[in-house]
Amino acid sequence: MSTPIEQSAKGSTVSRHAVTSVPIHPLLAARHSTRAFQSDASISDAQLAAMLEAARWAPSAGNSQPSRFIVGRHGGEVFEKIVAALNPGNQGWAKHASVLVVGVRVVSNERGPLRTSAYDLGQSMAHLTVQALAEGLTVRQMGGFKPELIMSEFSLPDNTEPVAVAAIGFAGNPADLPDDLRGPDDSPRVRHGLDELVLDSD
Repeated sequence: MSTPIEQSAKGSTVSRHAVTSVPIHPLLAARHSTRAFQSDASISDAQLAAMLEAARWAPSAGNSQPSRFIVGRHGGEVFEKIVAALNPGNQGWAKHASVLVVGVRVVSNERGPLRTSAYDLGQSMAHLTVQALAEGLTVRQMGGFKPELIMSEFSLPDNTEPVAVAAIGFAGNPADLPDDLRGPDDSPRVRHGLDELVLDSD
């Protein structure tokens, strides 16, 4: 199996490895969001189970565990329903992923609103992403989809909200992407400096 760093570098003309101010874990430094997937590759049951298990064990406020997931495998009915709910700009490349996962948050429970549930879902998706990297996979997450279609197609309860969709698979060759999608995969990654992000400190 390819390593995460080998997967992230496949077919790109520039390094997409993060240039960090101090060393960080190689999995995190190698992580990037590609739109290029190997459409003929499949994720094993064990790999998928490990990713979902990592998401399950993410922290949440008061152990409220408000994260829920809709999981579609390439070629399956659930997968096709998720693709249909994506914005047109995402459908063209996301349909080549091996798995699509919709991250859903529980907005409220019997105790009332879950104020931090979006944050908690984000932690679950981050844990899923890191586990995917450890499995030699790549993940691209997107907000460009129609939540109302997800709600209706999967008969979700009113106290839930679809927040994001993650495309997961083995990294493909960015050269195979259309010109309008290839640019970001052939560009260095950039981030704001820590001096812009840390508002105050001792």
